[in-house]
Amino acid sequence: MNYDGFLELIKARRSTRRFKPDPVPGEYVDRIVEAGRWAPSGFNQQPWEFVVVRDPTLREGIVRICKAQMELNAEMEATRKTWQKSAKPPRPAEEGGDYSVAPVFILLLGDTRTRKGLPMVRRCDPQQWQLAFISGLASAFLYMHLAAATLGLGSQWVSRVSTPYGNCMVRDLLGIPEVMEVYDMMVVGYPASAPGERPMREKNRMVHYDYCGPEAFRTEDELNDFIKMTR
Repeated sequence: MNYDGFLELIKARRSTRRFKPDPVPGEYVDRIVEAGRWAPSGFNQQPWEFVVVRDPTLREGIVRICKAQMELNAEMEATRKTWQKSAKPPRPAEEGGDYSVAPVFILLLGDTRTRKGLPMVRRCDPQQWQLAFISGLASAFLYMHLAAATLGLGSQWVSRVSTPYGNCMVRDLLGIPEVMEVYDMMVVGYPASAPGERPMREKNRMVHYDYCGPEAFRTEDELNDFIKMTR
């Protein structure tokens, strides 16, 4: 793949919010996981573990946990300042099913025991070891999403499984041991609707060469205006 093709893939990949219930071939799931395991990680510790959930009962259980967390999220969001609140209307049901009908959930776990493989300067600093740990998992997760896009599949990040409540309940449901940290969950399936346009910042406002004093960055008002537009 050349650069132009790679850039086109990145631009085309979007978070899918509504899925069809159509089954996804096992070969496709394997390809997504295969891409993830080739991601870079701190000192090549490869901390990732992949949990593929296809069983309908388990997927329903995860959805129930995520919906309970979503209700808590709604209460928390109500405390935001008025101008920060989302103005996006709910999507009509006729657009297609939501992520709960997607046929495959993939949880990405991190093995905290890999901390022992880091140099002592990182191992003994909680912030430094977490940075190496999370960066590797984030890289694997991104690779997986890009792989799904090449296969014509939609994917969505479902971060509610990594909240304190979601983490606790999903661990209990799937029997995840304490040494494994739940990073995030990826929902995979065929899109039921096309995502809308994504607002993008201007490139010349985010790239800085050499000197980058305070005046090189957005003002508080400019930042607030962007927040209003994205929400």
